[in-house]
Amino acid sequence: MRDLRPYGGVLHASSAIVRLFGAFVLLGAFVLLGAPPARAGDNTFIEVTPNSVQAGARVHIRASCDNANNRQAEVTSDAFNRVFLRPDNGFLTGDVTVPGNKAAGDYPVHLRCNNGQTASTSLQVLNMEQPTKGPATGGGGTAGRSMGSMLLLGGATAVAAAVVFGLVSSRRRTGS
Repeated sequence: MRDLRPYGGVLHASSAIVRLFGAFVLLGAFVLLGAPPARAGDNTFIEVTPNSVQAGARVHIRASCDNANNRQAEVTSDAFNRVFLRPDNGFLTGDVTVPGNKAAGDYPVHLRCNNGQTASTSLQVLNMEQPTKGPATGGGGTAGRSMGSMLLLGGATAVAAAVVFGLVSSRRRTGS
């Protein structure tokens, strides 16, 4: 009965509670009646995944041409020349490989839809030198083939010696 005030013999709620209750009623009505569906409008976009890639790697392109996703669209870029996207589950998709000799840099990627709409994004191409062979740092690279079997034989001998020592030690204690 807190926040209730007597007024003319009847208990009334404070104005803060009334406003809060009103807000919940309006929110509930909005949720129950539902908001009008969002209109798709201009829903044209292009995505390149990953958007930063090593030269020679493959990228996936996903796009939308608003209401024309049932027809193929053309994507062009200096990073990979040209590719055609095909309809796939309500979107347009395709894969393309960036040539291995492509210079590093940011390349614009342009989508041109059959309905005349366009969209653009960018692709960052990296061209880092890849080592052909790891450095000779020793360890396993310098060990000979017979070394592994010698280590295995030595380990087995050490385990056998520990078992024999344990058995001999336990017999001496029980015999004393």
